[in-house]
Amino acid sequence: MFKALVMEQNEDGLASAEIKEISEDQLPEGNVTVAVEYSTVNYKDGLCLSKKGGGLVRNYPHVPGIDFAGTVETSDDDRYKPGDKVVLTGWRVGEMHWGGYGQKARVKGDWLVPLPEGLSTKQAMAVGTAGFTAMLAVMALEDHGLKPDQGPVLVTGAAGGVGSVATAILANLGYEVAGVTGRPDTGDYLKSLGATQVVAREELNETVKRPLEAETWAGCVDAVGGDMLARVLGQMKYGASVGAVGLAGGAGLPATVIPFLLRGVNLLGIDSVMQPYDNRVRAWKRIANDLPMDKLEAMVQPATLSDLPSLGADILKGQVKGRVVVDVNA
Repeated sequence: MFKALVMEQNEDGLASAEIKEISEDQLPEGNVTVAVEYSTVNYKDGLCLSKKGGGLVRNYPHVPGIDFAGTVETSDDDRYKPGDKVVLTGWRVGEMHWGGYGQKARVKGDWLVPLPEGLSTKQAMAVGTAGFTAMLAVMALEDHGLKPDQGPVLVTGAAGGVGSVATAILANLGYEVAGVTGRPDTGDYLKSLGATQVVAREELNETVKRPLEAETWAGCVDAVGGDMLARVLGQMKYGASVGAVGLAGGAGLPATVIPFLLRGVNLLGIDSVMQPYDNRVRAWKRIANDLPMDKLEAMVQPATLSDLPSLGADILKGQVKGRVVVDVNA
């Protein structure tokens, strides 16, 4: 028997979460069983923990948690053996498949990645899907030609999980980083991560009639979408790229094609859920090398399974700063 945060649906179709003791034979199908050590809280987790499952959870009872890191207990996959340290992000785990908000998880070996040297399981979950996505965005910008000497890089939603890690990585790589936030009290936090400029959300969250403005940003990691992304596209330098990683500001894009046609701007979609294995390994190795661990520690908010329902509600309201690390065994 082991502890897990189990969501169950009542007769009205609304779900609630409760910590329960469950047995290993209740775990879903998979060829690798992992003793989970840490998980985290992402925006999707907040949706899954909500009363209607955010449209992501299909069946109840359900164990959420789209990320986890831990130690392999049993494996029928030749790539993994008992004692191996592993990380899981994505693959609809925690949504359609039971996830990391329990002391054990059973998954397909194809969904796992070996923990890279230099990272602990706790640090890996301080990174989580948010940090992994941030690294994918930085890699995509660099693959499209971004270099530190080209000018400032904008990070929207900079105090959130993706934005915090993106800011720290970019600053560590020598980029000048401008962090956008709607919370003035996070200015010092962003500067501690390496941001050289803090931009108030009000300056960018309204579209303007002009499709092009002054060429300002050499690159952008955008976690907001909506009106802000539309505005930022018109401020990008010639040939610059935006890595789109989120839609906290809405899924619509009230933009024109002018920035693409007259400035050659690139809009790069960043998907972390179905990312191929080789690029996952590449990204995690880059994280181990390029994310300063002292900056990572400064982002961490510790939590336990019992904290998750309230943290899930908080992250949906944009009230979680940095990264939450959940000790599932505490």
